[in-house]
Amino acid sequence: MNKPTFLLAFLFLAFIRNLAAAQTHDIAYYTKNAPFKMPDVPGPVIPNQTFSITAYGAVSDGKTLNTQAIAKAIDACSKAGGGHVIIPAGNWQTGPIEMKSNLDLHVEKGANVIFTTDHTQYPMMAESKNSYTVTPPIWGNKLENVSITGEGSFDGNGQTWRPLKKGKVSAAEWQSVVASGGVLSADGKIWWPSRDALNGEAYLKQLKNKQNVTAEDYLPARDYLRPKMVVINNTKNLMIDGPTFKNSPMFVINPKGITNLIIRNTKVHNDYSAQNGDGIDISASKNVVIYRTTVSVGDDGICMKSSGNGDENNAALENVLIAECTVLQGHGGFVIGSNTDGGMKNIYVTNCNFFGTDIGIRVKSNAGRGGPVHAVFIDQISMSKIINEAVLFDTYYEDVPAGKEKGAERTVNDKVPDFHDFHISNIICKGARTAMFFRGLPAMPVHDIYFENVNIEAEEGVVAKSIKDITFKNVKLVTAKKPAIAAADLKFIKVTD
Repeated sequence: MNKPTFLLAFLFLAFIRNLAAAQTHDIAYYTKNAPFKMPDVPGPVIPNQTFSITAYGAVSDGKTLNTQAIAKAIDACSKAGGGHVIIPAGNWQTGPIEMKSNLDLHVEKGANVIFTTDHTQYPMMAESKNSYTVTPPIWGNKLENVSITGEGSFDGNGQTWRPLKKGKVSAAEWQSVVASGGVLSADGKIWWPSRDALNGEAYLKQLKNKQNVTAEDYLPARDYLRPKMVVINNTKNLMIDGPTFKNSPMFVINPKGITNLIIRNTKVHNDYSAQNGDGIDISASKNVVIYRTTVSVGDDGICMKSSGNGDENNAALENVLIAECTVLQGHGGFVIGSNTDGGMKNIYVTNCNFFGTDIGIRVKSNAGRGGPVHAVFIDQISMSKIINEAVLFDTYYEDVPAGKEKGAERTVNDKVPDFHDFHISNIICKGARTAMFFRGLPAMPVHDIYFENVNIEAEEGVVAKSIKDITFKNVKLVTAKKPAIAAADLKFIKVTD
C-alpha cells in the first residue's frame, strides 16, 4: 500500500473510533449479549516475579544474536515456577523463541524484537510422521497459562522469506527487490529470495517418495516452506495483549488447538504484497475472544479455520467472540475457511470495521476439506471502499500458491462444505464492486442465510449459483447495474420489509 493510501486508512480508523466511542463496551458486555451461551474466557494465571533478559546477557544493539540469552531467561523463569520475562526498550535481534507454561513474555514500550535474517537459525521441527516444518519465530506446544504482552513490537523480517509477485508492487519497488539478490521464476513474474525457495516445491515432491525422512532431508526446502510468525498449539489459557506483530514470513498469528484464547489491543501488519500473509488465523480452538485489535495484511485479516472430521454437533472450532476490531488492507475482513472440515459453530462478530479490504465478509471452502459451519452471527459491521464483494459465500475456493494458476472446479464428494444458519444484520457498506456473491455446490447449496437491516452500495447486486432459502428483511442494495437481484434468483431469496 502506498503511503498516502496507508495514511488515509489510519485517518479513517481514527474517525471511526471517535464516531463509535460511545458504542464501545467491555468484553463482559459482549459475552452477556452473545446470541448463544458464550462462556467467560479466563486469562492465564502468571506468578508475580520478573526475569529481565539483560540479566542473562542480552544486548540491545540490533546486531548481537540474543537467542541464547532469551532462552536462558525463559528457562530460569520456568524453573522458578513461572513469571514475567521482560524485554526492555531497545532493538533485540534473536532467533526463535520457545514459550513455556506459566510464562508471560512482556515487551516493554520501545522494545523491538527483530528476528534474524539468518535462516540457518530456524531449524526444521517435526510436524507429523515423515513431515517437518520450519521452527516459527515464536512457538510453543502443550502448554498452560501463557501470554505475550506489552507495547513493544516483533519484526519477523519476512521479506527475506516471502516470494513476491511482480503485479503486487510498483515498477520501482520491483526493480529494487530484484536488484537486492534472489532469483526470478522462468516467466520473470515472481521473485524468490533464494534458489532453494524457487526449487522447494519440486524438491518436496521428490521427497514424498522417500521413507523415514529426517529434519536434514527437509533442509533444502526450508526457504520455500517459511515459518508462520506466532504458532502456539494445544494450549490452555493463552493471551496476547498489546504488542505489534509485523513483517511475518507467512501467517502472523496462528494459534491451534487452544482452549481459552484472548487476543486484545493488538496490532498486526504485513505489506499488502506479502504472499500468504494472513493476519490472525484461529485453528480448531474453543472459547476465543478477539477484541479491539487492528489488522492490515497481505491476505485474510481475521480468519477462522478448522480441520478434522467435525459434524453438526461436534465442531473443532466453537464459541468465538470478535468485537470492536478493524481490518484495513487484506483479502477479507472477517473470514471463514478455507479448511472447514473440522466444523464450526457459535461465532459472534460484532461492532467491527472493514476499510479497503478486498472482500468484507468472506466465507470460503471447497469439496475435499469442507464441513458444517453454522450458528454464525455477524452484526453491526461498517464497511467502506471494499474492492470486490461486500459479502461472499464460495464453496469452490482454490488456494493459488505463488507460481500457480487456478485450475478446474473440484467435484470431490468427501468433506463437502455446508454453510447454513448464518445471521447477518445491521450492516452498512459504502462502496463495493459486488454486494453479495453466493456459489454453492449443486448437491449442497448455500442455504438458510438470514440478512436483516443491511444497506450496501455497490456496482452490482446479487450474483448467485446453487443457493436455497436465503432471507432478506429490510435489505437495501443500491447498485449501478439493474436489477440488483436477478429474477432467476428471486425463487431462492425471500424478500420482506
